[in-house]
Amino acid sequence: MISTEKGIRIAGIANDSIVDGPGLRITFFFQGCRHGCEGCHNPESWPLAGGEETDAAALLAKIDANPLLQGVTFSGGEPLLRAGALLPLAEGILARGLPLAIYTGYTFEEILASGDREALALLACADTLIDGPFVLAQKSLTLSFRGSHNQRILDTKASLKAAAAVPQTAPEWNYRPLV
Repeated sequence: MISTEKGIRIAGIANDSIVDGPGLRITFFFQGCRHGCEGCHNPESWPLAGGEETDAAALLAKIDANPLLQGVTFSGGEPLLRAGALLPLAEGILARGLPLAIYTGYTFEEILASGDREALALLACADTLIDGPFVLAQKSLTLSFRGSHNQRILDTKASLKAAAAVPQTAPEWNYRPLV
């Protein structure tokens, strides 16, 4: 089982992000992570009880307050720890017609093998999954929307349908930074 935590706890919010996926996005950094990746850029998000408690309605109101948004990103911490609590938020994002990207330290294969219904239901709401833990030895500033070479950008819906990792081929996800 991957999803174990109840309630939504926010470690932070980036209201106008251009680094957590294509276009202007709002990124929610959820509290709690058990991966403990060396070199993590959000280690303050690791404690499960940290951050601020909120609910889906409050986060959807933040989305609605910015008519320029082109997408929403879930990051962490580890969003899949709170998959059941995040499902109403993800469904609200879908209803608004905004693409959803999810960053996770789990691989797609680990999520499938877990059989965690809440995690799989959350993934079904997402367009894109960036999977795998951050690996400091594989860190690169030249990668689009990920921190280390082992991480993949996956087409979530195609991956779930195929029950295998399918790379995201949308050109906006294959941006190369000028570094």
